[in-house]
Amino acid sequence: MLTGCTRKWALGIWRPDPTDKALRALGKVPESILSVRHFLGASLKFNRMTASGRLANKSIVVIGGTSGLGLSAAKAFVAAGARVVVVGRDEEKVKAAEAELGGKGIGFAADATDPKAATAAINIAAGNFGGFHGLYHVAGGSGRRQGDGPLHEITDQGWEYTLNENLSSLFYSNRAAVQQFLKQQTGGAILNMGSVLGYSPSPHYFGTHAYAATKSAVIGFTKAAAAYYAAANIRFNVLAPALVATPMSERAQANQDILAFVSTKQPLDGGRIGAPEDLDGAAVFFLSDESKFVTGQVLAVDGGWTVSEGQIPNAAPTSQPAPAGANVLRTLSNLWNRLTKATGK
Repeated sequence: MLTGCTRKWALGIWRPDPTDKALRALGKVPESILSVRHFLGASLKFNRMTASGRLANKSIVVIGGTSGLGLSAAKAFVAAGARVVVVGRDEEKVKAAEAELGGKGIGFAADATDPKAATAAINIAAGNFGGFHGLYHVAGGSGRRQGDGPLHEITDQGWEYTLNENLSSLFYSNRAAVQQFLKQQTGGAILNMGSVLGYSPSPHYFGTHAYAATKSAVIGFTKAAAAYYAAANIRFNVLAPALVATPMSERAQANQDILAFVSTKQPLDGGRIGAPEDLDGAAVFFLSDESKFVTGQVLAVDGGWTVSEGQIPNAAPTSQPAPAGANVLRTLSNLWNRLTKATGK
């Protein structure tokens, strides 16, 4: 774990295989076989790259990378060939996360709401891994306990806390990443954590309007930055999950009514709460060269949330109004009855 210093890492060095040259010198292998071997070798190399090296030689910083979605993604990045710096507040969690990364990551204890934290983490990555290629901003959280809620109930403290946690911290990290990319003149990738609640509200169980405001703002901020920096090959995208099993969602996970609602609101894969690893594939894609022609996009990894109604358990059924045609016929019938009575027919 790092709290202000840096650590040098021994990196492996590739050396060419002299076999082909030696075989040609001996004259024992036909050129056609060597060509086939080269083809197969290239294919195997490509397959290895697509299977486990999609982030080979990449250096990535994960803000909020010591638990939940961030740690899961950091492990996926390492498995795909990257070196990572994970940032979190809790020093014990930072130590544990670094251990889980198996010598391919550095933990850095810092508060994402500190304007200097992201800059320090990026410098650690660049200094230890020979460059900086991508930022994944996951840090943030609910402000419910601090006073977030429906608009008429939000306290000033709840509003300020929620914006600081979810929006200011993201601004600091994105600014630091762009400054480094421009300095390097390399381009790069930035992936921001959004939420379906930024554009697909759920008032019955998730009526935290300051949180929704921050996640909506993340989308607008990301798209504006994507447009501005596209010519510099700096890409910005958003992942928008629905309800995922993380420390932040413990309240929802313990509420049986919410779980019943989620089973219909997130109907994919049997109707369940998402798992952190459900987002890992998308995160790897956005931070790899596979997405080099993708920017300004919002990808919902939501189990079907945005296309499903969701049924509130034990909700009283609402009376349905009669079809418009039936109302017209009833009105005409009543009018006819009154006319016939008035004329005595």
